[in-house]
Amino acid sequence: MNSGRTLELTPVDAASEACCEPSGQPSIDDYEAQLRASVFKALADPNRLRLLSIVKSSDGGEACVCDLTEPLNLGQPTVSHHLKILVDAGLLHREKRGTWAYYSLVPGSIERTTGLLESL
Repeated sequence: MNSGRTLELTPVDAASEACCEPSGQPSIDDYEAQLRASVFKALADPNRLRLLSIVKSSDGGEACVCDLTEPLNLGQPTVSHHLKILVDAGLLHREKRGTWAYYSLVPGSIERTTGLLESL
């Protein structure tokens, strides 16, 4: 269906379309943005949030990987993968004891994570 109307484009002078001056430099650099994004990416998965919750609420503030598979109904390799991402993001600490790995929250990690948005 053609209504007979055509769109006419007119050339625009770049100087007349200049935007306002930037308001300032970003408060974080590219490297810092990448670091913060890695934490948010780690938290963006429901299974990882559940793992953090389980570890945080465990007796003594730590949990063995063997205790984390059943609540999530996931296999041990999948749970270990999610735990590695949380460790790499600085949210969990891993301690190897014999054949088992135990996980605990990195002290202050929850508060630091909250501060990542507040300090933008």
